[in-house]
Amino acid sequence: MHRRSTTSRSSRAGFALVEIMIVIGIMAIVVAIAVPGWIRQRSLSQQRSCQESLSKIDGAKEQWALETRQAPDAVPTLNDLYAEGGELFLKTLPRCPTNGTYRLNAVGADAACSITAAPYNHNAVPFADVDGGN
Repeated sequence: MHRRSTTSRSSRAGFALVEIMIVIGIMAIVVAIAVPGWIRQRSLSQQRSCQESLSKIDGAKEQWALETRQAPDAVPTLNDLYAEGGELFLKTLPRCPTNGTYRLNAVGADAACSITAAPYNHNAVPFADVDGGN
């Protein structure tokens, strides 16, 4: 009877260092490809949220001006547009997703965000930065 050595079987049961290094290398490549896309999508999401808030502020300003018979150069305060419980022109208090602050500006002018690194023009073609405006 011929016996096999148990040491050869047990040394073959695990993974070799080269195999582990290849798996880690593949994972690093996948992460390197995916992370910039995730970061870009997060930035686009924040821009869209800011655009939506600015649009709501502009709509609330126009409703306020019509209902209170204000001139186009009148500048409302936040208390003119929002009250706790959503009883005025804004149901919720707009918050900038990047911790900026909103400037209401005059009724005839667009509201603006204090974040100047990425100016948001909510009157531009929606998602023009994603699909070329098509």
